[in-house]
Amino acid sequence: MIEVITMPNSQDEKSLSAAEIKPVGALVFYSEFDDPHEWRDLLKSELPSLDFRVYPDIGDPEDVRYVLAWKPFPGFFAPFPNLALVTNLGAGIDSLAGRSDLPDVPIARLSDDGMIALMKSYVLFSVIRYARDIPSFEEAKRVAEWRYIHPRPLHRIKVGIMGLGHLGSAVASALANLGFDVLGWDHEQKSIPGVRCLFGDARGEFLSQVEILVNMLPLTPQTRGLIDGHVFQALPKGAKFINASRGPVVDEPALIEALRSGQIGGATLDVFWTEPLPADHPFWQMDNVLITPHLASITVPETAARDVAENIRRVHEGKEPLHLVNPRRGY
Repeated sequence: MIEVITMPNSQDEKSLSAAEIKPVGALVFYSEFDDPHEWRDLLKSELPSLDFRVYPDIGDPEDVRYVLAWKPFPGFFAPFPNLALVTNLGAGIDSLAGRSDLPDVPIARLSDDGMIALMKSYVLFSVIRYARDIPSFEEAKRVAEWRYIHPRPLHRIKVGIMGLGHLGSAVASALANLGFDVLGWDHEQKSIPGVRCLFGDARGEFLSQVEILVNMLPLTPQTRGLIDGHVFQALPKGAKFINASRGPVVDEPALIEALRSGQIGGATLDVFWTEPLPADHPFWQMDNVLITPHLASITVPETAARDVAENIRRVHEGKEPLHLVNPRRGY
């Protein structure tokens, strides 16, 4: 049997080529941390006609339809009268809340498998470090002491996740899959396989059981300072605390007091009220605190660029973008 392969005619090729290069407009990129060249190459490979501009070289601001940014400064959006989409370059959108310069346009978060994987790796490391008594072994090494601590089965260790959103749910599932006894709490009812989920007024019941508490709450007006002295006192004495979310969600003076009293036995902190953390901050002098410089998770352009490009296509075609967030709500 001879297989007949039908090749597209030249007219089909011309139509396809024209569709691919149909101009979609201009995008302005802004970030003090991310590489604009990498983002330009990846987005141009998805959208060859995209006019990619890097702040401050914005050209004619009336051309700008899209912004891809991380923590834009006050007044950043004011020059762009034809803005149609804002994409946030990170997980937290607190820098987009309460702004007078941001018009009423769709705001999208990144749905980035790479970002999720990094966050899971950070929280898994932090939880396992406490579950396997690694801080005690680090201390023993400093004094040349052979210190045996009998390991506990993971299913007997209760880990609590505060905040069961996009990243919090992924973290909770990863810990449950590893064998930990995982509890979750959120303001709203959530359901995650393998995780006991509580919500609302059940926060006290949740905290009373948790040996290792992980903060994954977004920063909103309702969550600012939410993890305070009352939360720390509600935990079993000696509980460990991990903050991989936002610094202002936690009452830092209350955490310092709880660490000094032994109510909190140790903390792993990636985020703070002031960043970089000042050299004279008490956290630096605490042996029971591990500090990392806000790197629990970052955007991975290789996996995120496809979503950004798809949302630009959707907006250009008059459709609703994916992964919308509400800055007034905070997530």
